[in-house]
Amino acid sequence: MHPRNTVQIFTLEDDPTYLKFLEYVFSLNPDLEYRSFKTGKDCLDHLHLKPAIITVDYTLPDMSGEEVLRKIKAFDPNIMVIIISAQENIGTAVQLLKLGAYDYITKDEETKSRLLNTINNARKNISLVNEINSLKQEITQKYQFNKSIIGNSPAMHHVYRMLEKAVKTNITVSITGETGTGKEVIAKAIHYNSDKKEKPFVAVNLAAIPKDLIESELFGHEKGAFTGAATRRIGKFEEAQEGTIFLDEIGEMELNLQAKLLRVIQERELTRIGGNAVVKLNVRIIVATHRDLAEEVKAGNFREDLYYRLLGLPIQLPALRERGHDILLIAKFLLNQFCKDNHMPAMVLSKTAQEKLLKYHYPGNVRELKSVIELSAVMADDQQIEPEDIHFNSVRKEGNFTLEELSLREYTFRIIRHFLEKHDNNVLLVAKKLQIGKSTIYRYLKEMEEEDYAEKATY
Repeated sequence: MHPRNTVQIFTLEDDPTYLKFLEYVFSLNPDLEYRSFKTGKDCLDHLHLKPAIITVDYTLPDMSGEEVLRKIKAFDPNIMVIIISAQENIGTAVQLLKLGAYDYITKDEETKSRLLNTINNARKNISLVNEINSLKQEITQKYQFNKSIIGNSPAMHHVYRMLEKAVKTNITVSITGETGTGKEVIAKAIHYNSDKKEKPFVAVNLAAIPKDLIESELFGHEKGAFTGAATRRIGKFEEAQEGTIFLDEIGEMELNLQAKLLRVIQERELTRIGGNAVVKLNVRIIVATHRDLAEEVKAGNFREDLYYRLLGLPIQLPALRERGHDILLIAKFLLNQFCKDNHMPAMVLSKTAQEKLLKYHYPGNVRELKSVIELSAVMADDQQIEPEDIHFNSVRKEGNFTLEELSLREYTFRIIRHFLEKHDNNVLLVAKKLQIGKSTIYRYLKEMEEEDYAEKATY
């Protein structure tokens, strides 16, 4: 195991004098750990030690520099090979660079500075590649089913079964569910658990793009295609080449663009706006919408042929209110994550706080729960969240009382309270509208400990 910040270099050189010069050059940087070899075979036999960089003398006693280069690249194409030659031959240099050499350096008075500069640049590339690989691994781990998707309800077990089927092939997936149920999380989980996980994942929210820009955003355009098109632009489909494109809120797309999207999906190719060149596509498509696309087809708002093209494997995400105690599992996860991200001590939800969370209907689903939990963590005076720290600020449609599973008594109270608020606490008017006696209203107010309404009521 090498120290974290060091880079291991092999140097392959059969001239003892020049080898000493190279070792001197490497010694100028304490972060370089080098090992010397005099024959190609000896160097190749030690590739299992995983050097990051190898300098290779072009003329060796047992094989040519080109042969060594080919064998190194066959073993590990990520190893950076720097060819050092006594002769400056442009044709040879070009050939070696085509074969994968990182650089071609001639032995002259500039060798020292050029070699150090080349190694420095190579190290930057290595760091960048390592960072990218680390991020890819982190993202892949983040979107493993058991880490990115939380829930143990029957409805979520069905989702898990569908996800397992989705990752086995490249079938188009259509995800439906209310706003805030986590459709993009599901799309990412499919991508990062599939054989395309090393390829791009490109998400496009069609509802967030001005309608006159969607075509250019998706399919790209050539320079001068329209006013303001100063340069060529690669569209999202091309960005997602070999990977996955996620079209969120597909139900918001206008009919004329639906026709163009249908053609791209059918032909697996596109032509940028203002261009003639045909771009072949190899892209997996995942779409999502909060709308019922079958109903949109019936209403004439969505093309039937596109609907069947996109349906693929349908995954319906349940609303949070339908997931029972998943609410608490998600709440605890979100609370732990918020505390960690904000360098706060770990916090817990009291039993009564948990009961309050379970009674709410969450019209904004997981997205709303996240906001509620984060606010409660800020409002709490200590490391335990109490009911008074939890605040719900959802926007309700007037008269929508049926989103929660309540008793008839509780629903009756909700209705009475709603009408009192609407009619300035005029008990007589509310009694007439609901066709009940005033005493019934007062009884409910008293029983439900809403004495403030009784005090404010007018006669």
